[in-house]
Parts: sequence; C-alpha cells; structure tokens
Amino acid sequence: MTMLHSQPRVDVDQVVAVDGVSVTFRGKRTSTQALGEVDLTVRRGEFVSIVGPSGCGKSTLLKVVAGLVRPTTGSVLLHGEQVLGPRQDIGYVFQRAALLDWRTAEGNILLQAEMRGMDMAAARRRCAELIEITGLSGFERAMPHELSGGMQQRVSLCRALLHEPDVLLMDEPFGALDALTRERMNVELHRVCRETGVTVLLVTHSVPEAVYLGHRVLAMGPRPGRVIEELTVDIPGERDYATTLTTPEFQRVSGRVRALLGSPQGGD
Repeated sequence: MTMLHSQPRVDVDQVVAVDGVSVTFRGKRTSTQALGEVDLTVRRGEFVSIVGPSGCGKSTLLKVVAGLVRPTTGSVLLHGEQVLGPRQDIGYVFQRAALLDWRTAEGNILLQAEMRGMDMAAARRRCAELIEITGLSGFERAMPHELSGGMQQRVSLCRALLHEPDVLLMDEPFGALDALTRERMNVELHRVCRETGVTVLLVTHSVPEAVYLGHRVLAMGPRPGRVIEELTVDIPGERDYATTLTTPEFQRVSGRVRALLGSPQGGD
C-alpha cells in the first residue's frame, strides 16, 4: 500500500520570519554582541513596532531583515525565501530624509526608479499616486530646503514605497521632528499604511508612537538585544489620535511597555 506523506503547511500570510538570529560584530581585538537570539514573525499587512533602550540592537535587527547585515547565527525568511543579501522587494526609511539638495521632491522620489531601472512612465504614475496619498500635492517641484521636516519625511516615505515593496522597514523615521509634527506624521503614516496595505516593521524610542501605530509591540531588552515581551494592541484600525491615547487599551499596553523598559509614565 502506498503511503501518502502530507507536506508541512505553509503560512502564505507570513511575510517575515526571524529564527534564532544573533549578531556579533568582531574587531581585531574585541567583539560586541549586538543581538542575542531573536525570533519574530510578521504577517501580511501587519504593522509591528519594536521598542527598546538605545544600543539594544533594534536597528541592527532591521538591517538583518533587509539583508544589509548577515546574522552570526539563525536565519531570516522573506516570503519563505532565505535572506542572503540586500533585498530588492523592501522599502527602507531612515531617521533622516536624506534627500538630494539639487533635486525636486518629485525628482527625489523618482531617484528610486532610476536606481532600480524601473519603467519611468509607470514610475511617474506611481509617484503621482503617492504624492496624492501623502498630501504632497502642489509641492512636486519644491526643493528640499523649501520643505518642512515633516514634508521631507513624506518625500522619503514616497521614495521608499515607489516600487511597491512587500515590506517597509522604518528606523526611527520621525525622531528628528518636533513633537507636534511627529504626531501629525504618525496619523499620516497610519492612514498611508491602511490605504496601501504594506507590511511594516518600525523601530522607535517613542512608546505612544509604537502603540498608536502597531498591531503588535515587541519590547527588547538591553544589549545583547532580545525580545523580552510581545504585546498585542487591541485597538480598532480606524484610529483618531487624541481619542486613541485616552483608551484603556492604549493605556494598558503603553503602561506595560514603559514598565518593561523602566521608563517613567507619561511622555515619550
């Protein structure tokens, strides 16, 4: 009798899988373990916030997912395929907008298309859509010095989304902005992510930002960084900023995150 062996079930909605990843940077005389063993998964369309003390390896973890840093141990899968080098199917947003001074807002966005060899007609259509979505209409020809910090970060976000990546990695993207602009950008980012359906991994030092934006919040401990607790944020997808911050669920999650990080109640 022929025996039928069932294949393991593949979770098609699992976009990112980090399994036992650690990173040690080795110099000539010393070595530094940036990450302990980290495990995490991110599902399609999910927004996962990562918080932790400075130097705990949050940014290193993003770079491992992006294929910019090779893990010392463990592996990263993107759509079930092992990440062995820089990926073309992700978008990356840094703390600084890093715009080219001599290019317009539109020109900075389209730089992505030029570097990737995208069809320029399609890229210009996508650029126009993103400019509309992010509220940059009317500023297409503006130079970087003519834009506020928040607008510059919107341009950076458009550039990262131009090639319609499956995954958006964001490393403290609003850290250099004033508090009010940061709140407005939180609202804008939440709306853009809902409209595009992109999967997001966000590194931030701001507890309110992490909880307001995230479906889940991962709290990391001191270096070598490990995920010490994962918290689900049970807040409706449609979120008014001021109202959300007063809800019992927001207070519960943010309070727990602060307790884990040893930070005082209130503030960032």
